[in-house]
Amino acid sequence: MKKLTLYQLKVMKPHKIFASGTEKDAPGGINMTNSGNNLDWIATRGGTYDWAIYCYWEGANQSYIVDMGDKVHDAETIKRLVPATDEAYEMYRH
Repeated sequence: MKKLTLYQLKVMKPHKIFASGTEKDAPGGINMTNSGNNLDWIATRGGTYDWAIYCYWEGANQSYIVDMGDKVHDAETIKRLVPATDEAYEMYRH
């Protein structure tokens, strides 16, 4: 995966889901509660050119994950899920 750039964020449509996947809720995955279960995650652009990653238990639909999911705050996890330039990473909405 190429790194997300500030330019890409600026030209992307607001609220676009631009990356997604599934990770374990465990160290080395997205460690939210350390349950060992799977979490679906999505990366979405905000209303401006900010962005965030949300996750929820596997099987939830994407709109539910955006509306009700937990935001990922761990910098290492964010950078592993969505590699980004420093400029783009600074636009992450914590």
